[in-house]
Amino acid sequence: MTDSFVQLYVNPTAGRGRAGKRLPRIEELLRQAGVKFETHLSGDVGDLERQVHEAVSRGADRIVVAGGDGSVHEAVNGIMAADGSARLGVIPTGTGNDFAKASKIPLDWEHATTLLGDRIAAGAHWRRIDVGRMNDRYFANGVGIGFDAKVTKVARSYRWPIGDVVYLLALFHCIVDGVITPDMTITSDEMTRSGPTTLVNVSNGAWVGGMFYIAPMADNSDGKLELLVADPVSRFRTLGLLPKILAGTHVGEKEVSHVGVSGVVIEAAAPVPSHLDGEVMPPMTRFEIELLPAALDLL
Repeated sequence: MTDSFVQLYVNPTAGRGRAGKRLPRIEELLRQAGVKFETHLSGDVGDLERQVHEAVSRGADRIVVAGGDGSVHEAVNGIMAADGSARLGVIPTGTGNDFAKASKIPLDWEHATTLLGDRIAAGAHWRRIDVGRMNDRYFANGVGIGFDAKVTKVARSYRWPIGDVVYLLALFHCIVDGVITPDMTITSDEMTRSGPTTLVNVSNGAWVGGMFYIAPMADNSDGKLELLVADPVSRFRTLGLLPKILAGTHVGEKEVSHVGVSGVVIEAAAPVPSHLDGEVMPPMTRFEIELLPAALDLL
């Protein structure tokens, strides 16, 4: 046995409010595993990141987050902006839980809590994963620029308790609204490309929006990011590609280019939407993306 004290952060609104309702059971399961903890609730966007940053700066070395990809995103930024030394544990209680899938964390939140508690109490060896950085923000799962960022923004505007399906409905909404194809210049050691572009996705994990298998080759511990670029496509072709994206068989289609990279710079002719781990960023024109290999310890 080893010292098993952790800081537990919960976003009560994650998963359309499910995280808050599950908190008493999460605490019970951690106690049963012999884990000592202090619980912190987050409020507005950015609050969890601020709390984690302050705790790690004061010396906290075990951070556990019960929430979705947005909560993981904030925790990773809080840890990395401090000194990157704290280890992270995740209990998936969000809508998409893309990071949990990428990290092979059980999506059953009770099972995930029990396993995590047992590992912490036993002092099990942690594993290291890669982290990405876009401009001045870190990401755990991936970056979307262009059409998928527009889809993410629409999905985040919905408040219906319908799980992953919210992203599918948002996709249909954006197809009807029109597929955007801004001019972008993409530069990396492995690829240089300029012209109209439907989307650019830089993946550390395989999934986006809970159900889109955007980068099936992605592995968040392999020391590289997966760069996928889609040429302009019509509404009809987008619908035709949808089943392939859900199954992860779209890579290799004539409109889709893919290469593994350690970094990439994307410049757009006009401000375009983007997201980091599903968190919508303000429109911008320049995206400097780099990989930080083995930068984060995962409990």
